[in-house]
Amino acid sequence: MKCNICFHECELKENKRGRCLVRSNVNGKNINVVKEKISSIAVDPIEKKPLYHFHSGKEILSIGFYGCNLKCPFCQNFEISMNSGKNDLNRDVSKEELLSLALEINNNIGIAFTYNEPLVNYEYVIEIAKLFKENNLNTVLVTNGCFKEEICLSVCEYIDAMNIDLKGFTDEFYKSLDGDLETVKQFIKTAFKHCHIELTTLIIPNENDNEEDIENMCKWIASIDKNIPLHLSRFFPNYKMRNVSPTDRESMFKLKRICDRYLNYVYLGNM
Repeated sequence: MKCNICFHECELKENKRGRCLVRSNVNGKNINVVKEKISSIAVDPIEKKPLYHFHSGKEILSIGFYGCNLKCPFCQNFEISMNSGKNDLNRDVSKEELLSLALEINNNIGIAFTYNEPLVNYEYVIEIAKLFKENNLNTVLVTNGCFKEEICLSVCEYIDAMNIDLKGFTDEFYKSLDGDLETVKQFIKTAFKHCHIELTTLIIPNENDNEEDIENMCKWIASIDKNIPLHLSRFFPNYKMRNVSPTDRESMFKLKRICDRYLNYVYLGNM
């Protein structure tokens, strides 16, 4: 059967998993086979998502699952995003348990789906988010946005805010990550109509830091809305790019000045 949640459209053979490592054909149904396995859980400042224009100063319960539909060699959470969850010996965590935990945390505004790519498990994201909304709590999604429009629309009904990775602004760069730029651009435009969004670009030396490309990216964002916050994040060596030097600080400031010409809210991260 064909998996239709992202642009890869993986052909799923019986009991075999797709590129994301977690979606499988089980008795003719396309499901996430590690659905309720929580790989990571923490209480974070909302600014860490990063979201600077959404309930500043508050905390948020943050959870991660397993898997991702991209293969970024610089991934900061590769231990779980590149993991199928097969060896997770922890018990499943129900949405009711997550709600109970969230209600016990002081200054907590709700729940954030983050760390891995949450939308490979979009059905459970919706289940949890719906329950949290019914209890007057906020829901946040941190995603690469490389998913079909119908998936975006299905989660937007229950999501209050998103931080979407805009990893670069060339088709070639996205292809090197096993991704698709046009899919992400459409996702961003759709999400903007339904919830608060902020964007993040990790600036990697000699990979996606071309000044003209960054300028074109900001022009495109401004064509949607100049008030969309953009976070430029400084790269540090990780995963398969451990031999690459951290992004030069002056380069970060220079790129911010370019972005400031077109956008009203540009922030530097990891500085």
